[in-house]
Amino acid sequence: MRAQFVLSEIGVGLRRNLTMTIAVIVSVALSLTLAGAGLLLRVQVNEMKDFWYDRVEVSIFLCGKSDHGPGCEGGEVSNEQREGFRAELSRMPLVEKTYYETKQEAFQHFKEQNKESPISGSVTADQLPESFRVKLKDPTKYQVVASAFQGRPGVQSVQDQRKILEPFFKLLKNAQWAALGVMVFMLLVAILLIVNTARVSAFSRRRETGIMRLVGASNLYIQLPFIMESAIAGLLGGLMATGLLSAGFYFGVKQGLGQQFSAFDLIGWGPVLMTLPWLIVFGAVMSAIASFFTLLKYLKV
Repeated sequence: MRAQFVLSEIGVGLRRNLTMTIAVIVSVALSLTLAGAGLLLRVQVNEMKDFWYDRVEVSIFLCGKSDHGPGCEGGEVSNEQREGFRAELSRMPLVEKTYYETKQEAFQHFKEQNKESPISGSVTADQLPESFRVKLKDPTKYQVVASAFQGRPGVQSVQDQRKILEPFFKLLKNAQWAALGVMVFMLLVAILLIVNTARVSAFSRRRETGIMRLVGASNLYIQLPFIMESAIAGLLGGLMATGLLSAGFYFGVKQGLGQQFSAFDLIGWGPVLMTLPWLIVFGAVMSAIASFFTLLKYLKV
């Protein structure tokens, strides 16, 4: 009998505040969709870092005839210097693999990478530096190699390829924080709507709640229909968020980016399926808690 009464009160409350309930559902859905997108973007960035950092190398460019600088004052690198660098690299415990690239090989790579560029026809092999490409066991130990070779006679420069990727990862990280920022804003909007909806609902049924207090109904029994209304709205918002996030992932990532980019692997459905249940639970719990604290003030039970 009591359960039937609570269910009937929930139905009455949802019908009376239908437009505000819809606004709560939409707000919760949008905020949770952004939250899910931010979490998935974080997983993607971490996987891309692992992918690229495992492939980046340290490049030690050797001096050519026309190079100037602290290490090139003595002119082009000599055979003795080149073999000394090779031997020293082979003895360094943090070096996993070393590859020597000649000027001619550098020229071939340059032509392959700049087929459409007008300057490719004016560049010759002698203008490009020979180099050692060093793969480290731990890419974060770049400074050990840099301090060992930077500025030495015969070395033009030492370059860490991670620095080329850092602006890209910084952009992705900023996009992730922007998504989380918008998510927090939308969550605040959703909470305000939940608070307002609970307040209006409590005010519109103050006569019923007054009668319930007079007949000795418990606080929980009086509050339960209002809390359940908010929880149902949050639950529907969470379900809508799972649909939006799944559709966005399928059409935006799998069918969009996945068909255009092959340089790295995009995340699969695994992280998405792990995220979806949390959106539903968080939507319902957040709405119930916000409604509970609102009723403490406005229902005065």
